[in-house]
Amino acid sequence: MQTPSRTELPLTSSSSGCGCCSAETLTAPAAETGVEYSVEGLTCGGCVASVQRSVSAVDGVESATVDLVPGGVSRLTITGSAEPSAVKDAVTAAGYSLTNS
Repeated sequence: MQTPSRTELPLTSSSSGCGCCSAETLTAPAAETGVEYSVEGLTCGGCVASVQRSVSAVDGVESATVDLVPGGVSRLTITGSAEPSAVKDAVTAAGYSLTNS
């Protein structure tokens, strides 16, 4: 059995880093500021998708993202001009609850 031949690739100098983490790619885009809510009861990716879908449908929500903490308090971040009461209603309609508003 013959082993496949390998092609030696040149390495970049250590001062500039590799192609995926060079100094040029380390600059992150400006983070959007958003309103954060704490959500209880999320246990999996399906829960996250349900909350994001429900909250994204609220008037004034530009984006909705959830940082999942299975069995704990997850963080919902929204951008836009949605009313907090509408966000709470959307989370409740999805079957979960906010720990703060």
